[in-house]
This record gives sequence, C-alpha cells and structure tokens, in this order.
Amino acid sequence: MEHDQTSAADDATPAGSAILRALRVMEAIASTEVPPQLADICKTVGLPKPTVFRILATLEAAGLVGREPGSKRYHCGRRLSTLAGEVLLNSPSRAARHAILEELVEHTGETCNLTIPNGNAVIYLDRVETAWPLRIALGAGSTVPLHASASGKLFLAHMPKRSRERFVRQSPLVRHTRKTLTDAAALAAELERVREQGYATDDEEYLAGICCLAVPVHDADGRVVAALAMHAPVPRLPLAEAMQFPASMQSAAEAMAQTIDWSTT
Repeated sequence: MEHDQTSAADDATPAGSAILRALRVMEAIASTEVPPQLADICKTVGLPKPTVFRILATLEAAGLVGREPGSKRYHCGRRLSTLAGEVLLNSPSRAARHAILEELVEHTGETCNLTIPNGNAVIYLDRVETAWPLRIALGAGSTVPLHASASGKLFLAHMPKRSRERFVRQSPLVRHTRKTLTDAAALAAELERVREQGYATDDEEYLAGICCLAVPVHDADGRVVAALAMHAPVPRLPLAEAMQFPASMQSAAEAMAQTIDWSTT
C-alpha cells in the first residue's frame, strides 16, 4: 500500500521536481551536525521512506552523499563537499574575503588563508601571500589533511563528539613529519585543548619548518564553518612568537563571518 501511495504521489508531482526532492534530501543531510539516518531524513523532507531511499541510492552512486562505515547514517559525499567549496571559491563575496586577508597579512607580515572542511581534508578557499621570498606554494583549491593542520584540527575539535571520536579511531593518521600526531590518544587530547583555548596550532606537523595558527569563523548559529589561518617559516616566526596574533586573527574572523552568507553563497 505504501508503495502504491508513493507511486501515486510521484505521478502527481510536477515535471522536474525530482531534482528539487534530491536537493531537499542533500540539504537535510548537510544541515545536521550528527549524520542523520533514513528515518530522520524522511521526517525532515516530508517524503515516504521508499522515495527517500531511492533518492539516497542515486545520490550515493553519484558520490554526492555517503554512508558512515558500519552504520546507517548518511553524510555529505566528497563530490558535494567539493561542489560547495567551488561555489564559495568563485562567489561574489570573494573580493570582500580577499580584502580581509590582505589586511591581516599586512598586520602579521605572514601568509594568511581561509579554509573550509572537505571530507577528510581541508580546502583553501582563498590565500594572500606575504611579500617575503620564503613562501609556501598552497593556492586556492589546495587541500591539506585534517589531523596534521591547524585548520583541520580546529574543524575536528568542533565536530560532534561522536563524529570526532570515530574519525580519530578509524582514520589513518598519516605521518607527514616527525611532529605529526599519529597516536589517536595524543590527537584526541590535542583536540580537547583546541576546543578549550579557541584556536589551533600546527607545530611543523604537516611541513617541516612551517608553523601555523588558526582561529574559527562562526556562522549565525555559532557553528564553526571555516577557519582563518596564518602560516610562517619557523626561522622567521617561531610558533611561540606567533602567539601574539590570536586576538587580531579572531577580530578578522568576525569580520570574515559578516561578509559571508553561508546559506546562499
């Protein structure tokens, strides 16, 4: 009976609405902090389970959504995260974001960037290089690992506890330098410190000789949706000296949040 009702409802739906239904399903997944189950998604979008299940199967095959290993919960797929990054990367707000980065670089004297999470990595939305000859070649669109970068640790620290613990427990913590945190317990303790102090650091954990400081960019609901980060060669600016900048970076992050409408950009 449920199948017949679903079919009748589908037949009565205007042409082209299948795309809108799929979009509603993706929005339902993207808008929740904890990856939702099928029943949760059905309740949010107001559609029968068979219809939502078919949509999810199509989206999963396309790489737009995925299922967490060993569970029935759905999350945004890498293709959808990449699409979101491209939209932000090329949005009309880019000029305003870039101007804030330029001002921060002038203040700190070091390279600064804006990042967002993208699956198990961090993607650079924008970057302004310092005028110093020694610089890092990581332009907009580049990615770095979550566990070995200041921005990445910031995103991990502000994940829902269940998702954070699963990442630390199941993800391969690849060693990039001798200082990379590859022990799950050590990384978990570091993420707790990040949550408490309100910023994250990278002490030569991704690139030897490079340190980084990152602060969160919050949306209107207080969620950490992006990070503002500063990179510097250790010989020029040791991490201990970089700790003079969190307050000015947090002010820049607040200004950055005001320029971005995360719901439509």
